[in-house]
Amino acid sequence: MLVEKLMHKDVKTCAASDMLDRAAQIMWEGDVGIVPVTDAKGRVISVITDRDICMAAYTQGKALHAIPVSIASSRKLFAIRPGDSVEIAEQKMREHQVRRLPVTDGDGRLAGILSLVDLARNTSRRTGGITADEVASTLQAIATTTAPPRGAGQRSSP
Repeated sequence: MLVEKLMHKDVKTCAASDMLDRAAQIMWEGDVGIVPVTDAKGRVISVITDRDICMAAYTQGKALHAIPVSIASSRKLFAIRPGDSVEIAEQKMREHQVRRLPVTDGDGRLAGILSLVDLARNTSRRTGGITADEVASTLQAIATTTAPPRGAGQRSSP
């Protein structure tokens, strides 16, 4: 099955110059935990998660309206294409320990978001696709921590 069949297409974005309160507002209103960050041409340049916002507020000691998205958003972008198979998406989630991936077109513009939940919800409808056991294995791979102990001063990517 292809990513385009499972991805969410109506995804709100923010700019790197927006403040964290704007990203948090998008998350609250959309009941989501990730917002793609786009440049002036609409290309996805990074993502910001609810965890990123919380950790930035904590480590910066400032209000959300005083912290730009660029300070807290991911430094590396892991994305997939609409025509990729869900198996490729799942492998990328495992490899990079992420639960959600932006889906971009050939120009890097946002086409949607695919989450591990999207994969889990659709395992029973697949024939020849990934199984519930594979989704569980992916979750286990994502949840396996390789981060330094708390207080080590490093920020994990989303």
